[in-house]
Order: sequence, then structure tokens, then C-alpha cells
Amino acid sequence: MYKYFFKRLLDILLALFIIILISPLLLVVFVLIKLDSRGPIFFLQQRVGKHGIKFFVYKLRTMTHKERVTTSEIFKDNPEVTRIGYIMRRLKIDELPQFFNVLLGDMSLVGPRPALPQLYEKYPEISKDRLLVRPGITGWAQVHGNIYLSWEDRFRLDSFYVHHLTFGMDVRVFLKTLAVVVVGEDKFIQK
Repeated sequence: MYKYFFKRLLDILLALFIIILISPLLLVVFVLIKLDSRGPIFFLQQRVGKHGIKFFVYKLRTMTHKERVTTSEIFKDNPEVTRIGYIMRRLKIDELPQFFNVLLGDMSLVGPRPALPQLYEKYPEISKDRLLVRPGITGWAQVHGNIYLSWEDRFRLDSFYVHHLTFGMDVRVFLKTLAVVVVGEDKFIQK
């Protein structure tokens, strides 16, 4: 029952509450982004969601505004990350606009991270499990090392989440996400 009804209801209620709560912070961050570098405040990127449906994910821009390859991971020593961008990435502030994706129904608070369309075709069969649920702002792979993991390890963790999705599992992911924000995702690498 949770997976099919209450999870979505909880997503809507919590996303609304969080958006109201963080709106003053977002206003301050909008100003800091504009003061730090030229370019738009938001970064929109097409992703693949539940059942392979494509949508645009909303993020705060953390890098200089120029054309680049979007399939590579961005690590903390990347010179294109702006000063405020580094802080936003470290504290996951750049992900906050995705609460609007949750309200729209494209995403959930917890689930596998939405993938880039160009990577979707290259995925092994185990990665297809992640399309059975809405992608999340945070997920099981994100609280076990995220970008420090191989794609194969991320797919395995995402598959585990999809097949063990419960309210308790979502609470565990949410609480571990808070710890990741405090101490950093590299402290939670688990294969």
C-alpha cells in the first residue's frame, strides 16, 4: 500500500512543506549565484524517469556558464565549479529545486537518481529495475558513495532499493542523506 499510494501522498506533503521552509534560503542562494558568476540561476537537464519517460530535472547552476560534456562526473576539484557552486554541491543545495520535480510527479523524495537519456541505452539489464519507480532526489546508491561508485555498483544498489522499497527503507535513506550532507558522501562508500 505504501509503494502504490502513501509514498506519493507523503512526497507531495513533504515537498510542499520543504519548499515553504527553504524558500528564504533559495532567495539568498539565487543572489549569491548571480554575484559569483555570469549565467542563469537554474540548470535544466533532461533525464529518464519512471517507465522511461523523459523530463527536465531542475538544479541550481554550480558551474561556469559554457557548453560542456554532461555525461562525465564532476568532482570537487573541477576548475569549472564556481566558488558558491562548490559549497552548494558539498551541502547538496544545488539539488533543492528538485522538490518542484517531486510536486510535478516526475520524481520522488527517495528513489534511484534519474539518469541521462544517452546513458540509458548503455545500461545493463539490472539497471532497468530503476525505471519501475519514480527517480528520487536521494537514493540508496547516493547514501552509499554515489559518484565514488562504479555504474555497476550504483545499478546493483538501485535494484536492491526497488525490490525492498518500504516506508522503513525510505526513512533510512532520508536519515542517511542528512548524515551525507553533514560529513560528505565520500565517507559512505560501500560496494
